[in-house]
Amino acid sequence: MMSTMNQRIGFLLFLIAAVYLYFSFQLPNYPYTPVDADVIPKGLGVLMLILSVALYFSRAKETAEEKKKRDIPTRELLVIAAVFAMIFVYILLFEAIGFVVMTALFIFFSSWFLGYQKWKVNILVSLLFPIVLYVIFVNALGISLPSGILPL
Repeated sequence: MMSTMNQRIGFLLFLIAAVYLYFSFQLPNYPYTPVDADVIPKGLGVLMLILSVALYFSRAKETAEEKKKRDIPTRELLVIAAVFAMIFVYILLFEAIGFVVMTALFIFFSSWFLGYQKWKVNILVSLLFPIVLYVIFVNALGISLPSGILPL
């Protein structure tokens, strides 16, 4: 039934999409909003279901060259694990330390870890990007983000 890698991944993604869609239907409705907060999560869940079915039934054959590409060296697996660890720390400390500080630290250290060499550009981007996003979200869109340790 699931002989190809596309079928296995398609089935797994279908299960993930179904669980995601179930939880997106648990989001509360707000009566006085024209577009509710659950529109995008539900849309993404449905899109993921459709794409996972398309992947399951795709007729692409896996060649020996594609199988060889799938083998990831141990060093690269360690890099992926380290980036996931940085994302986990970012999520864990996001609310306590705040959006601006955590996003700046995450962008700086992940760029540095992945080999970006230009320090000045890295510092500038890692500071300006979260500050501009914070101003846009808070002032223009009226969406509050955690200020954390900063008195914003």
